[in-house]
Amino acid sequence: MVTDSAPKKPGEIILVRHGETEWSLTGQHTGTTDIPLTAHGEEQARAVGVALAGRTFSQVLVSPRIRAQRTAELIGYGAEASIEPKLAEWDYGAYEGKTTPEIVAERGPWNLWTDGVPAGVTPGETSQDVQRRALVVLSRVRADVLAGNDVLLVAHAHIFRALAVAWVELPSSAGQILTLSTSTISALGYEHGQPVIVQWNAPAL
Repeated sequence: MVTDSAPKKPGEIILVRHGETEWSLTGQHTGTTDIPLTAHGEEQARAVGVALAGRTFSQVLVSPRIRAQRTAELIGYGAEASIEPKLAEWDYGAYEGKTTPEIVAERGPWNLWTDGVPAGVTPGETSQDVQRRALVVLSRVRADVLAGNDVLLVAHAHIFRALAVAWVELPSSAGQILTLSTSTISALGYEHGQPVIVQWNAPAL
């Protein structure tokens, strides 16, 4: 009797950034602040749910922030979601709530990915700190993906940019070459055994 011994095709890690918030509209750095979705953000999230309808995931991991948890609910996967603290957004420390132009006006040329947040009364994370968290998440889901299962992560722009470059084995500062809009769908996977970015920043609306 002949059996098919071909290995199972690897699955994908689907990344969904949360819907729009008031601070995402203004470009304010939103790390630890727990800010809700706008009405349009909720509409965006529902559109992601339509795009993902019918897909099954072996794991659904969500940031502890309410904007991510609400997005997971609206796309239809809230009931099966597990909170993953390491998917929290970058801790911006003293730069929380500030825009990049405001920070540049205070200190001159600045790049979050290479300069990080200065130590002080309210220190924040560096890109290396964030990538270390991303690598822990990837270690949690990689076996499922290699076994042919899809995994869903719902979180934030900067942690996902760090996670994506960690997946393809680039240094943490490489996250600056990516951009990620609210309520977009991205996918990480394998091609010929190598980790690749399958899809990036695809809008559902």
